[in-house]
Amino acid sequence: MLFYISLFAFFLLLFMVSYRYRAILMPQVSNHLRALFPRLQHYSPLSTFSEQANAGMTSDTFDIEANIRDGDPRSGLDEHGTQEVMEIMRTERVNFDQARLIRQNRFLARNGIDPSGMPIDAKAVTRL
Repeated sequence: MLFYISLFAFFLLLFMVSYRYRAILMPQVSNHLRALFPRLQHYSPLSTFSEQANAGMTSDTFDIEANIRDGDPRSGLDEHGTQEVMEIMRTERVNFDQARLIRQNRFLARNGIDPSGMPIDAKAVTRL
């Protein structure tokens, strides 16, 4: 019985330490996972506007190249959003603008809003 309690305490301590230092551990773990699972290597972070524009993350309605020409001091688009849009483009086989629309509609649906912008909740007050 004492063995199982000490084993549980050890794993609990291991979990707490790994949670505390997750910011340091996650990059190391992700590098090892990429080596173990080669299919995860299709995504590499795009950190600048020029890299994102070269990857096809621009269109006539969302012109990243204008940011490059104007010397925008920001580092680039949101990494998570960029990865999500690229994944939608790859799986749904749509262009950049359609992938952004699909992502936005999914975001709205997760927050209880239909594509027109009205809340889905029947109890929501939409006019006075």
